[in-house]
This record gives sequence, C-alpha cells and structure tokens, in this order.
Amino acid sequence: MQILKLCLLHLLLFQSFHFTPLNGLNATAAKADVGVILDLQTTVGKIFKTCISMAIEDFYAENSYNTMIVPHFKDSNSDAVAATSAAIDLLKNTQVMAIFGPQRSTQAAFVIDICDRVKVPIISPATSPALSPQESPYFIRSAWSSASQAKAVAAIVKNFGWREIVLVYEDSNYGSGLLPFLTKDLLKSNSLVSNISLISPSAGNDRIVEQLNELKKMQTRVFVVHMLPSLASRFFNKANEAGMMEEGYVWIISDVLTDLLDSVDSETIEAMQGVLGVRASFPRSNEVRNFTMRWKKRFYKENPEMERTELNVFGLWAYDSMAALVEAVERVGGTSPNFKKVTNRGNLTDLEAIGTSNTGSSLVRFIRNFTSKGLSGNFKISNGELQPSTFEIINVIGRGANRVGFWTEKHGISKNLNGNDSNKSLGAIVWPGQTSDIPKGWEASSNAKKLRIGVPVRSRTSELIKVETDKKGNLVNASGFCIDVFEEVMRSLQYSVQFEYFPFNNSNVHGTGYQYDDLIEQLFLKNYDAVVADFTISGNRSIYVDFTIPYIESGVSTVAPIEDYKNAWVFMEPLTMGLWLTIGAFFIFTGFVIWALEHRENEEFRGPPHQQVGMVFWFSFSTLVFAHREKVKSNLSRFVVIVWLFVVLVLTSSYTASLTSMLTVQQLEPADIHDLTEKGEYVGYKAGHLVEGFLDSKNCSKLRMYTTFEEYDEALSKGSGNGGVAAVVDNLPSLRIFLSEYCHKYTMIGPTYRPSGFGFAFQKGSLLAPDVSRAILQLKESGKMDEISRNWFREEGCDTRNGTVINSKSLDIDYFKGLFLICGLSSFAALAASLLIFFYQNRNVITSRASSFKRKLCELINGAFDRERDVKSSSSKEPSIILEEIVGAERERERERERVLQSPFYVIK
Repeated sequence: MQILKLCLLHLLLFQSFHFTPLNGLNATAAKADVGVILDLQTTVGKIFKTCISMAIEDFYAENSYNTMIVPHFKDSNSDAVAATSAAIDLLKNTQVMAIFGPQRSTQAAFVIDICDRVKVPIISPATSPALSPQESPYFIRSAWSSASQAKAVAAIVKNFGWREIVLVYEDSNYGSGLLPFLTKDLLKSNSLVSNISLISPSAGNDRIVEQLNELKKMQTRVFVVHMLPSLASRFFNKANEAGMMEEGYVWIISDVLTDLLDSVDSETIEAMQGVLGVRASFPRSNEVRNFTMRWKKRFYKENPEMERTELNVFGLWAYDSMAALVEAVERVGGTSPNFKKVTNRGNLTDLEAIGTSNTGSSLVRFIRNFTSKGLSGNFKISNGELQPSTFEIINVIGRGANRVGFWTEKHGISKNLNGNDSNKSLGAIVWPGQTSDIPKGWEASSNAKKLRIGVPVRSRTSELIKVETDKKGNLVNASGFCIDVFEEVMRSLQYSVQFEYFPFNNSNVHGTGYQYDDLIEQLFLKNYDAVVADFTISGNRSIYVDFTIPYIESGVSTVAPIEDYKNAWVFMEPLTMGLWLTIGAFFIFTGFVIWALEHRENEEFRGPPHQQVGMVFWFSFSTLVFAHREKVKSNLSRFVVIVWLFVVLVLTSSYTASLTSMLTVQQLEPADIHDLTEKGEYVGYKAGHLVEGFLDSKNCSKLRMYTTFEEYDEALSKGSGNGGVAAVVDNLPSLRIFLSEYCHKYTMIGPTYRPSGFGFAFQKGSLLAPDVSRAILQLKESGKMDEISRNWFREEGCDTRNGTVINSKSLDIDYFKGLFLICGLSSFAALAASLLIFFYQNRNVITSRASSFKRKLCELINGAFDRERDVKSSSSKEPSIILEEIVGAERERERERERVLQSPFYVIK
C-alpha cells in the first residue's frame, strides 16, 4: 500500500492549482497560507466553503492580529486521486501552513500520510474510526468520530427491548468503521449484530434490490443503516418499493445521514417515513440563529442555483475548526520560508523534495488540544479528536426530522436535554407504516435458524419430563412440567425463537440411573444450544454452562411412612401434669368459694356436711359442660361464676384444639435423616449429584438406590428390616409428585436442604439466558407458573407440606398463668367482700364483752351464720307459724351446739 501511495504521489507531484486570495483582509499583516480541499460540487462542500470563509472574516473583524490567513480552496471532485493531487500542489507550490479537508474518509487517508511526512497539520471532518489521530500526529479530526454514535444506537435498541439487529453499511472505509464499536456496545446491552449487509457505493439498483431481498428473508426486522446520503437515497427508495417500509420494520440511520437529511430530496424523505436516527446536538442559541441568517444570505448569493439548503452541524464544526486554526496561526506567527528544504538534492523523491514545515510542529500543539465556546457548543479537541457530547434522537415524519429525545453518556436516553425525566423514555414516535405501536423487531421466518434443545430420554417420572420418538427417531414429542414451563417462557419473549428438541440417552452404563452431568457436558461442547431437564442448579455445573433463575423450588428432603398413632391415654397428652393438677385445684377452690357465698342464703347449698362437700365438687365440675342446675342468689357468686365460666370456656377450647392437632398431625419417628443414621436404618435415594452430596454430608452408609416411584413405594412398605428402607431421599419436586400419589401412606420428615432450584441451561455467554430469566419472573408474578404447577403436581386433596412437619406439644401452665391469676383474684375478692359484709352485720357479736373469743367464734359459725338466713326466711310467714319455727329452730340450734361442742372442729378452734 505504501509503494502504491508513493507512486501515486510521484504522478501527481507536478500538477498545480491556482488560487484567488480572499478580499477584505489587512494587506499589512503577515500572510499565512492555508489549504482547503473540499468537494465543491456537493452541497456539503459548498456549506463548508461558506462557513470557513465567514469564520476567517469574523475573526479578523473582531480581533487585532499580526498574521492573516489566506485560504486556498481546491476542488477534489469527490475523487481520492484529485484530493491527493490538490494536497501535493498546496504543499509544493503554495507551501501552506495547514490543510482543512478533505471531507471524505477515503480521500483523507492519502492526504493524512502526506501531511505526516511533511509535518503539516491537517484538519479533516472525516468520521471514519480507521483514521486515528493517535497514529497520525498531524491529523486533527474536526467532527465526531462515527464510533461515538455506537453507544447511542445501542441505547435505542436496548430501550425498546430488541435483541438482534442487522447492520447495513456501504462497503467503504467510512462504512466499515462503525461495525466493531456497534458490536461491542450492543453486547453490553445483551443484544447483538445478527447479520451484516455490505453495499458498494457504486452498486447499481439491481444489486441494491438483491440485497434488500436477502434482508427481507431474515427474521430480524431491526436494521441500522450506515451510509452517505448519495447511496442512502437510492437504498431507501428501493426499500420502499420492496415493501420494507411498512409496519413491523425498524430502521435506524447513523449520524452523517441524519445530519444531512436536509440535503436529501423529497422523494427519499417520503420513502423514509418512520425512520429513527441519531445526530449531533448543538445549541439553538441567538448567536446561532443570527449566524444562520447571515450564512443563508451569503450562501444563496454564492450559490443561486441551490434550493432548500439548511445549515447543519458539520458547517458549524467547520466554522469552529477554522476559528481555532486562525487563533493558533496568530499565536505561532508566520515564518519565511515556510518549509525547510533538504540540502542534499541527490536521489530525492518528489515528496522528499517538498521538505518539512517550519511551523507545523508548533502549530499542531495548539490545535490538537483546544477548547472554546463555539457556535456548535462546547468545542473541545483533545489529543487531536473532537470530543462528542450530546446526541439527538430524531424521527422522520412529514417533510423532515422530528426530535423525540436525547442521549448523553451521563443520563442515557431521556426526553429532555437535562435528563430529569424519571422514566427515561422518548417522545411519541411514528413507526414505518404510520403506526404508534412499537415493533417487536422480529418476524417468524421459515428460514430462521432453530435452536437445538437437548432433552433427556430417561427421567424418574413423566410428570416432570417425558420424551418420546417415533420409530424412525425423527419426530420428538416432549411433555411434562419442565417442557410446559420452557415453552410458555419462550412464547412470552418479545421476539420469536424457533427451536426443536433433540433426545439424549442419559442412561448410565448399567441402565439403572440417569446421568444429567453428561447432558451438561454436551451443552458445554456446543452440541446443543440449551438443555431442558429436571436437574438442579449447582455451583459445579454453572462453571460449564449458564443457568437461568430457578423456575421451581428445589432441594433435598426425606419421605418416611406414616405411623398410626394409637394410645389409650392420648386424651391426657394435650395438657401437662402440672396443668391438670392446677385445673383440679381451681375446680375445688371455685366450688368452695361458691358454697361459702351461697351457704347462708341458698337452701340448695345447705344440708348435712357430706352433702355440702359434694356440692363443692359438683358445682364447679358441672360448669365444665355447663350442666349445673343450682341457682345462685348472691351477686358476688354470680360474678365468680361468670369469671369461672370464661376460664372453663378457654380451657375446653384449648384442650379440644390440642387434642385435635395431636390426632390429625401424624407423629413421625424418626424426626430426620440424622436419627435414621444413628439407628443404622437403610435409606433409599435417587442417583444424582445433589442427593449423593447431601447423603455424604450426613455420613449415611446404609444406602439403597432406586429410580422409580413404584420402587420407592415397595421399599418403604417393606421397611428397613425386610429388605426395604426406612426413608427415601430425593429432590423436592420429585417428592411432591410422589406424595401426590401416595400421600395417605407417606409424608416428609425433618428439615429440607435447599441449595437451588431447577433451571434451564444455556451455553456460556448465551444472550437468551437473561431474557429467559426475566420471562420466568414474569410467569411467577402473573400466576401462570402456579397454574402449570397445579396441572402437573395434582396437589388438591393431598397434603404435601414441602417437608414441614408440624410438631404438636402438650400445653403447660405457662400458657394460662394470666387466666388463672384473673380467676384466683376474682374469687378471693368476692370471698373477702362477703366476709366483710358478714362481719359488719354481726358486729354486735364481735364487739360483745360478755363472751369469750371461743364463744364468739362459735356463735358466728353456728349461730349468726345460720340465724340471719332464718330471720330473713321467716319475715314473710304468719306469727303462729313463725313462733313454731322459732321454737323448733331454737331446739335444733341447741342440739347443733351440743354436737359442735363435741366435734373435733370445736376442739381445734
């Protein structure tokens, strides 16, 4: 390539171009010649020329100066050879201090090499990232690199949830520069460039139609177009004719095309309706508006044939770049001669004969790091690269571009420039086909590549996964809980994913177990794109594949036979012995309190001593079933009875609940796998990495392996001593299905070891895995996952408590301390009040000085205690009857007094 360039330079070295100095400049100032190479036959070239001329004039009109730039305009005629020839002429014959241009990256590549040789700064708006200021010390890029828009485009793709895009770019140095940067930024957003399409700038319309037909066959409907306006105009017109500007398609155009939409003809704009684009944002300040008015006036004066031409950001950058160059030249000053010639003239190439610039090294230092407040906003050149800031996102509607939002490195996508909108959304967008519905970005296509989904041939139960094939082995029918979840997840994705199942024989060498790790290995070797099976997510497996989040809870638990709980004294177990004794004591105490309060006034609580003792026990115990017939008359008694009935109600309810729990919840022995290990019982298990690791951690030595639920049932029925097992260890989803069929014979025991759940496995780095994980979350939140689970696990009418065993225990006195405290205090208070009333009514007996203490006590117990009742009961009778009763009562009291005096009670007192 270098030899070719040198040959080209030798051929062009002798060509020369004449220039006309710009009028109106100070003739006394030192002249500084600057070359300007533009495509003067194009709209952009003409815009550049006007802006550059105005920048020079504005600077010298507003500032005092010692040097004066004289621009020498050259027309490259949109040709790389012509641009190179113009550069050589400017360097050789004019000895320019710097060169502005060329516009195109293909032209600039040659000129940059020449300027590096002769040490002349070159300021070019070429946007191709392949032209690097870091590799070319005299190259200053005066426009944003195409690479800078990659993040903005990727942000748009991410904002609408599209997973794949197709990049369509022109086959040139300019077009190919975007691909690596866009691919990198899309990957950060979990998207990818699924296909690329190259179109030569010289391609005919037939070739463009062929490329469009290929694009139309693709499943992806999101296209990013990176072309210059000349090729893009033909491309979009043909795309419109091919029916690819209709509903369902997404088109995103790059910055150069978006910036130059004003120069595109109306027919192309009509074809591009609904297209999104990104472009550099610049302030619409009063200064810019005033400059625009001046620019239009001068532009149409210089180009009267031009119509509908608007000033764009490239023109503003050209203005600011030339202003920077003028300021740098003023600081450096001019030197004469401008070039240092080589003294040894022998055997020199024509390029070497030009020499090297005396001012280039000084001048380039000012320009490569330059900052100013220009018309385009913050104009900052760092290390020779104009630094990007804010991108506008536009939507082609009607006759031009409608701004719908912004993108910045700091705020990302936002509707407002300051990024203060909370939802980070864009404005209203009209998509191709004149619709406001966001396109899905894909469309089912028969030509789309199908994912290879590996599924195990053998599994423990058909409820989880079942794989059947026809006799020829071609048609695969997969069903089960795992399959239903996977297919529902894939249907809920925002884009279409075609897949087909491939059975994998996962039997071990003996044909008695299942080897899921072999299936993981096949995925790691990229024989499958994903694997759907009832395997558990583990740390070791995640080294080789990427798992989604669990779609069902997993873990390891134990199933054991239900033992019939038969005990003749089970009715005593709801309450502890201490509580039983406390309740009995309160029964007696409450009966005594009621008897003491009712004895003086209620005939039903009087009688012989044995009858009264029986009444003490009978009354309180009869309240247990609310069957007492004795009527209480004292308000204090009623108060005690009310409190006691409440206590009885709470005690009976608690007893009933505890006894019901004990008889309903099956008491299991042993409680967990640890008890089985200590007793030396055999334990059954399912072959698998997770279960075996769990048993190893429990030091279980007596193990028997089984594979089917029928084997589980048979082994558990036999028991450990008869060639079976005492319990079976397996993962939770399998045990849930097992218990749904055998819940009346077995149940889970002990704690559950919960490492992770079941997940779908994808190849390492798969872009599908994050989307599938999000879809699983959405299924769980919507309740669809529960619906699928109920369809397969059949949990209605069967208690499969996920390994949680409710251990009922006897109620003790601690539960009822407060209740007994209330009851005791109420009874003591009522009894104390009754005694105070009694002592007050018999205060004459207590205060009498004629009787001894024993006689007073005897009268209170045997006399006044009964007399008050007799008096009260006789007040309503006839006098004769009352007299007879009094006499009879007096005789009875005398006999009673004699009995009392002879009784041990009297002696004790």
